[in-house]
Amino acid sequence: MNYIVFDLEWNQSPDGKKYENSRLPFEIIEIGAVKLNEKKEITDSFHRLIKPQVYNWIHDSIHEVIHVDYKDLAGGLLFQQAAKEFIEWCGPEWYFFTWGSQDVMELQRNMKYYDILPLLPGPVTYYDVQKLFSICYEDHKSRRALEYAIDKIGISKNHGFHRALADAYYTAEVLRNIDDSYILPNSSLDVYQNPTKKKDEIYISYPNYDKYVSREFYTREKAMKDREVTSTRCPVCHTAAKRKIRWFMNNSKIYYSLSVCPEHGDVRGKIRIRKADSGRYYVVKTLKVADTEEAEEIRMKREALRRKRQLKRKLEKEV
Repeated sequence: MNYIVFDLEWNQSPDGKKYENSRLPFEIIEIGAVKLNEKKEITDSFHRLIKPQVYNWIHDSIHEVIHVDYKDLAGGLLFQQAAKEFIEWCGPEWYFFTWGSQDVMELQRNMKYYDILPLLPGPVTYYDVQKLFSICYEDHKSRRALEYAIDKIGISKNHGFHRALADAYYTAEVLRNIDDSYILPNSSLDVYQNPTKKKDEIYISYPNYDKYVSREFYTREKAMKDREVTSTRCPVCHTAAKRKIRWFMNNSKIYYSLSVCPEHGDVRGKIRIRKADSGRYYVVKTLKVADTEEAEEIRMKREALRRKRQLKRKLEKEV
């Protein structure tokens, strides 16, 4: 089994969001990766510069960070070829590791744009080293910059930052300083390739919470009327938890609930509704045992929403 630690650099519309390609807001221009064996020893590296095909100039803010000009990329490979070579280089069995969660999604989006997504079937399980660093060294919640982690661990800075291969190397060095007991139970799941049918729905139990990814629904409202979507179970014993605060919408994409398990206490529910490329909607639900502070936060959100609605009704009557 290979551990593939990779990093991407990408460009965006140099003329602003108004002129971006909605199917490809971020165009990958560099892939860097290092390969580790199961002992976390670095055995190989991969690097490709990619010739842009969508945005014909480097966005000023991108150039300031990575110091790459369009002329530097003119001799690069087309993305289709670079991505195929990368997947082939990974080998038959591998785990992806990245710093943060966006690279895995952007790799798939670029592959879909060029009709080569079948080379990377999803949903894709990977390991977010940024999250693992927080679990191992900090508070499980904070998300630090890569250079911060390098400094905290005391890794020598022999390369610059914000280039794909250098950042992949640094991420691999952080990974090598994290014990396997923190790594293996804390995988992440990218759902860019989301389930479309009920039989493909995803249920995962992590050490601290449960995650469910639904099939697609035609509308948000239909999703929130589905019994499985709105069910609440204790993530420890997986028995039904009695609802104390029903699902309520805090904004247009997030719902919260608070339930109770007789044995393990309060259970916080969180639902994110996402829009698939098909135009339909799917749900990502997490259920975790809540401490007193987290439970109170849900109650305060619900109370703030209730007061807002009361005020709105009052103002409507006065009009």
